[in-house]
Amino acid sequence: MTGASGAIYGVRLLEVLLAAGQNVHVVLSGACQRVFEEELGLSPDPKDPQLEQLLPLGGAAAEKLNRLRPVDRPGTLGRPLSSGGRTGSAVFHPLGDYGAGIASGSFLTAGMVICPCSMGTLAAVSHGMSQNLIHRAADVHLKERRKLILVPRETPLSLIALGNMQRIAEAGGIILPAMPGFYHGAESIIDLVDFVVTRVCDQLGVKVSLVRRWGETEPGDAASREP
Repeated sequence: MTGASGAIYGVRLLEVLLAAGQNVHVVLSGACQRVFEEELGLSPDPKDPQLEQLLPLGGAAAEKLNRLRPVDRPGTLGRPLSSGGRTGSAVFHPLGDYGAGIASGSFLTAGMVICPCSMGTLAAVSHGMSQNLIHRAADVHLKERRKLILVPRETPLSLIALGNMQRIAEAGGIILPAMPGFYHGAESIIDLVDFVVTRVCDQLGVKVSLVRRWGETEPGDAASREP
């Protein structure tokens, strides 16, 4: 997670992946702390991050997160969603820890997501800078031809940013802007967030039923899909 606006996308993605039983390695950039405080009331420590700093079980931050969800929606942000009793684990790495497993191509993963992705991180990845663990892990995923998904939240886009996106796409990365759709009957902020999180999970091959897909009558309603 980096210092772009859209901290809720990263927090919600982490919550959903854990609820889906995925084991997630998490790295926070130094700049993300200020944005998370401004947008969500969270105070993650990039040097010693902890899960409860991003998914608090109580207090003002948890209350602020929960206000993003309709009161009649089961589950709450800040607490893992129901996943049939199966939940994943989160392993946090300091930003400067080049000794972390994810800094090596020999460490197998199902993919990497930078969410949200700042324009500075986008530029560093597109030019192979490897100035911190996020950049290095992204380098690894590109060289190993594994899924690398970048979720930028910036507008308008400069020619420099567009060029950096093109370089990453040409190298095999996926640019997945935080652009929610509106055809799924969104009623709240979290519905718009879940649209983007669902698209990220689709790219990772993680099955989720957060929003009504095109052609469905309800989220996850397979009966409404064509065979």
